[in-house]
Amino acid sequence: MRLLYVEDNRINAVLFEEALRRYEWIELRIAEDGSDAERVAANWTPDVLVLDSHLPDTSGVQLLPRLRALPGLSGLPAFMCSADALPNEVARALASGFDGYWTKPIDFDLVVADLKRVSGR
Repeated sequence: MRLLYVEDNRINAVLFEEALRRYEWIELRIAEDGSDAERVAANWTPDVLVLDSHLPDTSGVQLLPRLRALPGLSGLPAFMCSADALPNEVARALASGFDGYWTKPIDFDLVVADLKRVSGR
């Protein structure tokens, strides 16, 4: 599974990468902002998107439709990943087309279960 994680906080990105390293079926790429994510996704087609809600140049909610507009990415499973755990933020993300919402600190058992669910594993 090719997973694109868009996260501007380098420590969070490294922690995510380290936690998923043991899952050989996951190939991870990390982008630091929306522009970087669009470049990566245009040249390397992900199977799943994980977007931080607050990025330097956009929000995860604004970025999702831009990524899904790229060739081959429409309908791609996507998860919001954020420290904002307020019910209205979760509802907003789900209403915007995200398939799930992971709060920070991340529960990696939930992450892996969700990834297995969307990949059919």
